[in-house]
Amino acid sequence: MHEFLSHNDPKAPAIGAPGRPFLTFGALTAQIAETVRRLNELGIGRNDRVAIVLPNGPEMATSFLGVAAGATTAPLNPAYRAEEFEFYLTDLGAKALIVNADGHETAEGVAAKLGIPVLTLKVEEGAPAGAFTLVGEPVGKTANPGFSGSDDIALVLHTSGTTSRPKIVPLSLGNLHASAGNIRKQLRLTPGDRCLNIMPLFHIHGLMAATLSSLSAGASVVCTPGFNALKFFQWMDEAEPTWYTAVPTMHQAILARAPRNEESVGKAALRFIRSSSSSLAPQVMAALETTFRCPVIEAYGMTEASHQMASNQLPPGNRKPGSVGPAAGPEIAILSTDGRILEAGAVGEICIRGPNVTKGYENNEKANVEAFAYGWFHTGDQGTMDEEGFVRITGRLKEIINRGGEKISPREVDEVLLDHPAVEQVVTFAMPHDKLGEEVAAAVVFREGESASESDLRSFVAGRLADFKVPRKLVILDEIPKGATGKLQRIGMAQKLGLA
Repeated sequence: MHEFLSHNDPKAPAIGAPGRPFLTFGALTAQIAETVRRLNELGIGRNDRVAIVLPNGPEMATSFLGVAAGATTAPLNPAYRAEEFEFYLTDLGAKALIVNADGHETAEGVAAKLGIPVLTLKVEEGAPAGAFTLVGEPVGKTANPGFSGSDDIALVLHTSGTTSRPKIVPLSLGNLHASAGNIRKQLRLTPGDRCLNIMPLFHIHGLMAATLSSLSAGASVVCTPGFNALKFFQWMDEAEPTWYTAVPTMHQAILARAPRNEESVGKAALRFIRSSSSSLAPQVMAALETTFRCPVIEAYGMTEASHQMASNQLPPGNRKPGSVGPAAGPEIAILSTDGRILEAGAVGEICIRGPNVTKGYENNEKANVEAFAYGWFHTGDQGTMDEEGFVRITGRLKEIINRGGEKISPREVDEVLLDHPAVEQVVTFAMPHDKLGEEVAAAVVFREGESASESDLRSFVAGRLADFKVPRKLVILDEIPKGATGKLQRIGMAQKLGLA
């Protein structure tokens, strides 16, 4: 990690934050080297697991970089409950926990119960964004000191675990470097670029797409405290970014606030906007491009691939609404259930292989046998690839609704409902049915000042789709429940809304 970033101009800005001076690349590489030295001094070395529970911001970014350079970083969501911290810290085999000077009562309480030492990240008043020192007692003798190599595990994250126990995804330093390079190349990042990061830094999207890809290009990243639609335009004015990356629900919230921030929108000089981690509706893509006068690049990523797998192209390259683009790093194929590569246009499972892909889940042989069959990693997504190599996701295999044998893609229903003039957000999902097994349901949020009856919405869908795809249950909400990263989650939605 130290060598990966040390080729950049040492005087150039690297990491910033609203209201704080930038940390330069020279100071960043020194910070990384000092973090590794300090970890070794405390008894932590390569492949030792260090959990990080910090609020979003520049110190979360630099601690990720520093720990990954000489140990294994395991960023955890600060919003977890005690039971969740106990599961993750135990499952990871964490050797230490890092918190900031304000502490984290819940995480520290669980660490004490498990006998895990706590290290405190301290920031001097007036320090540049991301500068810190680590304070704590030694945890033992360092078995493997020094900087990590490309085969050492730099980052471990858990899968979301929506349908099963969360799985540990170990990513090597080589995986991270490959992925950062893929994103940098796809977005043509240069030292003149600046990313405004609003994504959580306990998630692969924010860590890789916003942070590491920027820094690998000698570009800068401004780390906000987390997504806040009310502050987004203020941050844009201050940071003057050339791009930002987000999930679709964040883009929608930004669009909803744009009419009240016309001056900021007019001043914005974005080279592009990136969207990933969930399917972007073509309607939202079109609205973003009209509002910000720049191309929107939808990409396709997942934790097991160190984020990016496919991406639409910057002009003059092609971008196709509704598509996640062609392969942008790893090799991609559409496979049949028996492992055959399917022809263009055929529906099958999206599979990948390449240097950014994890070598396997930790301590889960059954999952590895299923996920790495036929020499490919199986994403669990259903989709197609056209003659130009552009991939379209038709749904998660586990999210496809099976209504008495009729298979329905929830995304298809989403896109029709989003064309209704009153609809702001929608998520279509399966709800249990005693005879059919599953029935189609949808949760809807209306635009401000708009409304429609359930029968109106059903009639609207019935005019576009076959009867069996029309939602039998529509739930009107002020806000749709989201996951920790802002993504809408179809699996479990019926239970959350009391429909199961």
